[in-house]
Amino acid sequence: MIERLITNELTLKRYRRFKKRKLSVVSVYLLFLGILVTLIAPTLSNSRPIVMKYHGHVYFPAIFNYHPTVFGITDTLDTDYRALSFTNGDVAWWPINRWDPYESNKVIENYPGPPTKENWMGTDDRGRDVFTRLLYGFKYSIVYAVLVWVIDFGIGTILGSLMGFYGGKLDFFGQRIVEIMSTVPQFFLLIILISIFTPSLLMLVLISSLFSWISISYYVRAEFLKNRKREFVEAARAMGASSFKIVFKHILPNSLTPLITFAPFAIAGHISGLASLDYLGFGLEVPTPSWGELLAQAQKNYTIAWWLAVYPSLALFSTLTLLNLIGEGIRDAMDPNMV
Repeated sequence: MIERLITNELTLKRYRRFKKRKLSVVSVYLLFLGILVTLIAPTLSNSRPIVMKYHGHVYFPAIFNYHPTVFGITDTLDTDYRALSFTNGDVAWWPINRWDPYESNKVIENYPGPPTKENWMGTDDRGRDVFTRLLYGFKYSIVYAVLVWVIDFGIGTILGSLMGFYGGKLDFFGQRIVEIMSTVPQFFLLIILISIFTPSLLMLVLISSLFSWISISYYVRAEFLKNRKREFVEAARAMGASSFKIVFKHILPNSLTPLITFAPFAIAGHISGLASLDYLGFGLEVPTPSWGELLAQAQKNYTIAWWLAVYPSLALFSTLTLLNLIGEGIRDAMDPNMV
């Protein structure tokens, strides 16, 4: 069905080459399944019912917030749906896992607690459900990595295309600035900047994007320098095409191959980078669900809480493996020498 939607012959050949990589195709399905699951996480793991019929009215607590006074509660600002008095005719459909990522299991005596029927993957050092925090943490990891890559792609493509297309002094001074920026110890500078500003997902994305576009600008510049003297570009100039049209219609589409090939590996790098920052305590603001924060807890409790090391490590390993397999499939699909 997808092949019918592809009108470009070259793109169709690449798609067919990608389909021959069975592991890459399976990885795409598994990754998108994981993204879908984390997007609907509130309906899978939550301390609120998905749908609830209470005293003749229908509510959707997993999606909407309701003030406690709606249910006749006046002594608190947060509704404990488990404590509501259900009578005849009242019913609630709960998620398969009845924990939210910020809620502590107050029934168990010692934190962190081992895996049980209530907490499938155990609890962390504050009694929070590990499975729920892994599920929600995946969402933050994917959102962070994709946003950083999109910003990097935009900045790197714009600057690299300008330097490669116009060349001359613009390319000379632009390359000197890029070379100076590439010598800066980026990871340590990121830690310094993050320690100055209030950590949040948006702030982390903006700070991480300050330097990570440099490698993309190198690729784009090299492709533009190679393609700007090609026959189809000279023909477009001879026909009176504007520089804008030449760049966006002729050169840029023929310069995206390394960027598309590099994308899955870049996203994998950003996910591991966020996990590293969270592990060191410079990542997402506490108590935001985070894989790196769980690994940091595992280091402190490695003798008594094996689940804090095993499950986050498996989640990180699986995600990075899927992205790398997808990247290898795209690399082979883009290679004209591959049959």
